[in-house]
Amino acid sequence: MNATSFNLADPLFGQDLSFYMFRLEFLDGLNSAGTNMIVTLLGLTFLFYVLLVSFTRPTAGAPEPEPEEEPYAYDTTEDEFSGENRPTSVGEYFESLFRKQKNKTKKKTPKGSYVGKILVTVASTQLTILGILLFTTVGINTFLRQYDLLYSGTGVAYGAGYTDINVTLLVYRILIGLAIVGAVFFAIGLKKRNIKMALAIPALMVVISLGGSGAAMLVQNLVVSPDEINKEREYLQNNITYTRSAYGLENITVKDFAADNQLSKIDVLNNMDTFSNIRINDFEPAEQFYNQTQSIRTYYTFNDVDVDRYMVNGEYTQVFLSAREIDQARIEDQWLIRHLKYTHGYGITLSRVDKVTASGQPDMMIDSIPPVSEVEEIQITRPEIYFGESTDDYIIVGTDEAEFDYPSGEANMYNFYEGDAGIELNFFNRLLFAIRERSLKILVSTNINSDSKMLIYRNIEEKVQKIAPFLAYDDDPYVVVADGRIFWILDAYTMSSYYPYSEPWSETSHMNYIRNSVKIVVDAYNGNADFYISDANDPMVLTLQKIYPDLLKDFEEMPEYMRAHIHYPNALLNIQANVYKKYHMTNVEVFYQNEDLWAIARETYGQTEQVISPNYFIMRLPGEDKAEFINSIPYTPSGKANMTGLLVARNDVPYYGELILYRLPKDRIIYGPAQIEAQINQDTEISKEFSLWNNSGSTYSRGNMFVFPVEGSLLYVEPVYLEASQGSLPEVKRVIVYYGDRIAYKATLGEALDALFGTGAGDPLNADNPVLAGLEAAAILEAGGTLEPETPDGETPDPGTIITTDVAELIQLANEAYENAQQSQRAGDWAGYGQFMEQLQQYLQQLAQ
Repeated sequence: MNATSFNLADPLFGQDLSFYMFRLEFLDGLNSAGTNMIVTLLGLTFLFYVLLVSFTRPTAGAPEPEPEEEPYAYDTTEDEFSGENRPTSVGEYFESLFRKQKNKTKKKTPKGSYVGKILVTVASTQLTILGILLFTTVGINTFLRQYDLLYSGTGVAYGAGYTDINVTLLVYRILIGLAIVGAVFFAIGLKKRNIKMALAIPALMVVISLGGSGAAMLVQNLVVSPDEINKEREYLQNNITYTRSAYGLENITVKDFAADNQLSKIDVLNNMDTFSNIRINDFEPAEQFYNQTQSIRTYYTFNDVDVDRYMVNGEYTQVFLSAREIDQARIEDQWLIRHLKYTHGYGITLSRVDKVTASGQPDMMIDSIPPVSEVEEIQITRPEIYFGESTDDYIIVGTDEAEFDYPSGEANMYNFYEGDAGIELNFFNRLLFAIRERSLKILVSTNINSDSKMLIYRNIEEKVQKIAPFLAYDDDPYVVVADGRIFWILDAYTMSSYYPYSEPWSETSHMNYIRNSVKIVVDAYNGNADFYISDANDPMVLTLQKIYPDLLKDFEEMPEYMRAHIHYPNALLNIQANVYKKYHMTNVEVFYQNEDLWAIARETYGQTEQVISPNYFIMRLPGEDKAEFINSIPYTPSGKANMTGLLVARNDVPYYGELILYRLPKDRIIYGPAQIEAQINQDTEISKEFSLWNNSGSTYSRGNMFVFPVEGSLLYVEPVYLEASQGSLPEVKRVIVYYGDRIAYKATLGEALDALFGTGAGDPLNADNPVLAGLEAAAILEAGGTLEPETPDGETPDPGTIITTDVAELIQLANEAYENAQQSQRAGDWAGYGQFMEQLQQYLQQLAQ
């Protein structure tokens, strides 16, 4: 009734795809339930009558009673109306009839035999009806099995092939006709007590089914296989067309990319909005850093690190951020503490992805508790997190017990919940929740009053699943700061396994259709969940909107400050990218022979090779006017390592959801990430320093490799981390940039660009770079110089001016930090080295002020 048309019909039966997506599964289930019910009734009925008849039959071995017999009162050999017996009047005639009836021999039928005949008649009728119904459901089931051919995996490609259509479909249609005939024969056979007639058609159906399977095998091997490309051409084209449609691959814009390595210093400077956002941090080291330096207390945790973009001092900037939540496993297992006292997390941390401190750690822009923001555009006025990724327990708010808010030095700060979430706890509700949570304390606690409320389903993933269980959800929600508040955004999908001719995206999943059709925004304080349609071209979500008009809102209703933070999901791009490895080929012969099969590129992460996952970046795409937030994934030919393409998804409105494939030339080899990793391993300078670090007791690891299309060229960037063996925090120590056939291995990205494109190419990145400041200070001190306080431009310090005690002390502290860093370096204590270099950076920054 609410089904929305796909405006596309399947090529075999001509049904609109809405029939398969919305009705076929329901009809399959209905028919299966009906068949099971009839088979069950048929078995129970047969068993019932068998038992009933067995109880009504005479006892085995007992003699059957002889029929009672009474002699006639006259000789039966004579004609009763002849001779002397002929009646002479009407009265005598009727008297003779009565006498005959009275004296006639009487034979009595045994009672058991009479009941048995009735049971047989009733049972025969009921079994006939059930048998007819069974034949009907078999016919319907066979009719529906025709549509299953559209999901056949027996041919050269997914979907109905030559053998399916010319043999199997014909067999199904014959069986449908025989099911109808079989119902008639079954009824007549039972009525005439002719078992052969009743079972003849079912036996014939079994023979035809087996014969059809054999015929299909013969046709496939003797007719199709010798000329497969020609016999299956039409069906291969169906598979290509409908698979590309099911995953939205037909909307990918293909652009040829020269990869000509003609990039100049001017090009680099003109694309600084790309280079200033190149990620030199990775998720795992950032998460370790957050948890070790920003947890503040042991009961706080950062569940994971999200990536997003914000305006920072007027610049479009990519950042890492993470929510600080309560770790339930690290607080005391006491009812009042878990459910009334420690009720919420507090604030976030946020750092740039393109910069690190002098010690190689994330450059924080929002840290501490309460959160302190260095960014005017990102301010948090409501930092409490009552709904999150780790909030699995129920809590009770508005009690007489003040809630722990956040630590402040040696003391703690407390508050009371002021939001709208929660269920009022009157006596009846307290009783119900006490039963639900199996906790008598909910019923008897004196801290609960008339204003108290129960908050359940605080885990945001559980919450949205309870609200809309008909959607599939991404397992990686991401936190957003907007309008002074903390929100979560979750991606929801419409999926199906009933899209005709579409190849499932994995061997373990039957799903062959997916759209990221819904974005959910959850308020971390109030728990309000708003569902917005993000793909208005998806008939599945439009159908759901007809059913739930108050739940699913139009995308235009999402606040603009939230639309600025939506992501094209990595999970969806990964599925599309893997399907596109094969289905970028649209020529049937090329597709059939797998001539141009692709693979996802590989990289070395840490010290292990792995398949590259989609990564988010801010970059200016070739031919565009400004940088934008995108995610991408690179391709190589199957079984080879050179690069063939780069699939990019655009994230910013109004281009959200657009997919672009940058197709590389086939007439020359363009190195892929794995080949560049191999060249890095062979570089003598790099391998020498890697060996030195390993021999000194530290461990180096390599971060993700990022591929950037800039103008008509490709650049590859990879950070290198150093971690002391004792388990200290990973530190970014080097940045590797590959361009053309050259490798730059430097302390910063700006220096690497200078090395590749000439002095000045990385100047915008080198300005105010704390790593360079630390290195410059170290060079001055190592050369025997001293650090002097800076003076304004054009001014000469007065010879008589006496440096204040504070400045002199800062210089002394800077010198000491440098000496300690040098000693730590010589001792192989890289954790200590990083700490002292961070101290040096702080002293230099204070001196600069």
